[in-house]
Amino acid sequence: MNMNYRVIDKEKYYRSGVFRHFTEDCKCSTSMTARIDVTDLANHSRRTGTKFYINFLYLLSKVLNSRDDYKMGYLWQSEELICYDSIHPVQYVFHEDMETCTPVYTTYYEDYEVFYRNAVNDVERAKKTREYGLDMMNHPNWFDASYISWLSYDSLNVELPDGYLHFAPIINWGKYREENGRLMMPVSVRLNHAIADGFLVANVYRLLEKEIAVFSGGYIQ
Repeated sequence: MNMNYRVIDKEKYYRSGVFRHFTEDCKCSTSMTARIDVTDLANHSRRTGTKFYINFLYLLSKVLNSRDDYKMGYLWQSEELICYDSIHPVQYVFHEDMETCTPVYTTYYEDYEVFYRNAVNDVERAKKTREYGLDMMNHPNWFDASYISWLSYDSLNVELPDGYLHFAPIINWGKYREENGRLMMPVSVRLNHAIADGFLVANVYRLLEKEIAVFSGGYIQ
């Protein structure tokens, strides 16, 4: 697995002041939940006979790989701020019989067909095991992508008491529901405040909406 990265000069980092404040004075994360319109993506998935879930996972991965701010990491051993060349989603398979989950490591490829085929195969393999199998040590450049399929929720907050060194995005989303004739889906985005602010969190939603429009053959507003 490619784990290439470059080291960021913290003194020249464009968010150096913010980085210092939120790694020394106020160690915290920033999170937001908002609903996005997935009507066109749902229609496209039905029309093409593809899985909505995998299609959204692909677009989410594409968005988070489109900007360095979402690919940041921190090597606490050497106190280095880094930026990975790419990051990949850790999705989850839920086992109805045991009511437990198995993490699924799926490599991000910009090529949609390659990503889609691999993601589907990864899920099928995970269905055959009941092991939790989370391996963060060997997967530092992977972000958490968890679908909460049982609920169309309004708010979600992920607490990381010691998470001020955890820079990988944590993304959750729930069931979509019809609102005024459109399908709206809750998406929660958690980022470390040292490397992201309200603009960068909100920008994830803006980029998702644009990518959904392009992918589904719709229009970008």
